[in-house]
Amino acid sequence: MAPISCVLLVDDDQTTNFLNQLLLRKMAVTDHIITAQDGQEALTLLTQNCQPRKPTCPMLILLDVNMPGMNGIQFLEEYQQLPLAEQKAIVIVMLTTSLHPRDVQRVEQLHAVSGFVSKPLTAEKMQTILEKHFQN
Repeated sequence: MAPISCVLLVDDDQTTNFLNQLLLRKMAVTDHIITAQDGQEALTLLTQNCQPRKPTCPMLILLDVNMPGMNGIQFLEEYQQLPLAEQKAIVIVMLTTSLHPRDVQRVEQLHAVSGFVSKPLTAEKMQTILEKHFQN
């Protein structure tokens, strides 16, 4: 499978971001990985990297739910305001340790997430995401 252009990791845990970067590099998923510590930083990075569309515009966002500042759900609410073409071009997967049923319901109402994956991210889980969303 050819590498995807860019992945955005959104998690306030620097260790999680570091380990996920190692995994993505080991699997040769992408040459470009950008990280954000919260939803607001992620929105800023999307604005900088996707208008006009650049190779550093993420094709995949791995998004944590629980973060200080703007959390994953708040990010998704703001993400809904992006131009429709941009939204359709980006796959968002929620990466989380657990989700409260209320949060799952809210995320599903937003129709912006392509799936949920439990932490930690593994090669098998990443392979499943790639096969599901990026098969040519």
